[in-house]
Amino acid sequence: MAHDDERLNERARQLLRVLVESYIRDGQPVGSRALSRDSGLSLSSATIRNVMADLEDLGFVASPHTSAGRIPTDRGYRFFVDTLLRSRPIDTVSADELRRHLDAAPGADPKALVANASQLLSNLTHLAGVVTVPRPQVARLTHLEFVGLSENRVLVVLVFDDRDVQNRIIQLPRAHSPEELRRAAQFLNEQLIGRTPAQAREDILRQLQEAREHMNALMVEAISLAQQVLTPEPARSGLEYIVAGETNLMGAAQLTSVEKLKRLFEAFNEKRDFLHLLDQSLHADGVQIFIGQESGYQVLDDCSIVTAPYSGTDGVLGVIGVIGPTRMAYERVIPIVDLTARLLGSALNSRR
Repeated sequence: MAHDDERLNERARQLLRVLVESYIRDGQPVGSRALSRDSGLSLSSATIRNVMADLEDLGFVASPHTSAGRIPTDRGYRFFVDTLLRSRPIDTVSADELRRHLDAAPGADPKALVANASQLLSNLTHLAGVVTVPRPQVARLTHLEFVGLSENRVLVVLVFDDRDVQNRIIQLPRAHSPEELRRAAQFLNEQLIGRTPAQAREDILRQLQEAREHMNALMVEAISLAQQVLTPEPARSGLEYIVAGETNLMGAAQLTSVEKLKRLFEAFNEKRDFLHLLDQSLHADGVQIFIGQESGYQVLDDCSIVTAPYSGTDGVLGVIGVIGPTRMAYERVIPIVDLTARLLGSALNSRR
């Protein structure tokens, strides 16, 4: 497919760009006369028809049965987005509206802020806005303490920077004096404070591998204790997201089938497919676009999803995006999603 893309000369690219832009704007198959008029190229109708036939053979355009004109295919949209798109900066009014609504008062509920962002995306794009709820911030250790119990058991007190206090009981192979436990806790506090449990466990294992022969008995005992305490964190069960403006999709010509809309809205409610796509976008580098069948889910074959991760100082917090028909104004939607992601990340970061 990449070789076919490279076969498109400048003339074919220009005609494809004009065709996609015209179809997105008007929603009607585009004929050779309109292409001749709008392309700015001095080409005969016969030449344009030949180029269109080549583009159709390559899978970039298709001919609806009801018209002699052509419409873009998913592959045509993908080439347009990746190669031909003329991105349009977000207008000042929309940018100001985003900033005004996302610069809520300090202390605002993050979930409410996310819901607000989802609604803003829907309002500005006239599509469905979707935003995942921020990932929980991973707490870091601020204090660790050991308290001896009976029968070689030890109570471990873990204090975290989010004010959470966890108590765990571990079973040891021998009894430890209060002084041994105090010194072990002192050593671990010096080594592990400020780290998440996962980071602390990783540091402990690395120290054992790298320098065990140089450790004294206290260090070995302390690290042995820490290994039992710092169990791996449970895997996340998944993302949670908020959707706004689903009814906007009812006005899209591609989605006017009652059956298509029913299946799409059922997918919104079930969330499974969308969660998988959004999870893929968590570590994307900026805006990511799924066009039609690229999503891998039949219910989304007539849709495009434009997403971007939003981040704070501790890394990626979630994903923001819009869902609409493949015939969407990509040049306008992409900058809106990109700016909203950056503003939402900044707003949430100031509240964490």
